[in-house]
Amino acid sequence: MSAVSTAALAGAAATGFATSAALIIAIGAQNAFVLRQGLKREHVFAVVLVCALSDALLITLGVAGLGGWVREHPDALQIARYGGAAFLVAYGVLAARRALHTETLRPAQGEPLSLRAALLACLAFTYLNPHCYLDTVVLLGSIASQRPDAERAWFGIGATSASFVWFFGLGYGARALQPLFARPVAWKILDGAIALVMWGIAASLLLGS
Repeated sequence: MSAVSTAALAGAAATGFATSAALIIAIGAQNAFVLRQGLKREHVFAVVLVCALSDALLITLGVAGLGGWVREHPDALQIARYGGAAFLVAYGVLAARRALHTETLRPAQGEPLSLRAALLACLAFTYLNPHCYLDTVVLLGSIASQRPDAERAWFGIGATSASFVWFFGLGYGARALQPLFARPVAWKILDGAIALVMWGIAASLLLGS
């Protein structure tokens, strides 16, 4: 393998990493959930692994060319849109109730999520959000399709790597915020913000933005 081709593959991987990172490093339903689980130190590894593997699956499908099928079947996105909006509204209500609770909210206190409930919520945040398909399958897939065949896989590897780095960093890095979240008011603010994020995303889905 020549030095030029090696540089091209490295460049494709770097572009995939940067593009994917730009899409996932934002305040969203999935990231808010991962952050809260990280702060609570509750099923962190399982949650971040499911998020990262789900992204890897969707990115791989996009790089393989599934984006065209998604664009041709908008009904599939419509189903995810309304199901996702209903789920986000309900989860936002739960977060708002936590924010209004008068008792101390500490990571080790409160009603813990079972592993099954945490994973189901994680899957819902991922697969009931049409924005997720548009970002990974359609957008990243479209960008990958513009590259030479030899570079597409490396673009996908870079994009997938960004997801693993981000979700593991978010889930385990949240522990650095523990001193801040030892204060009950910080949990109230976080849950209030989560409720607003969930409802905002639900509104955007229903309005078709």
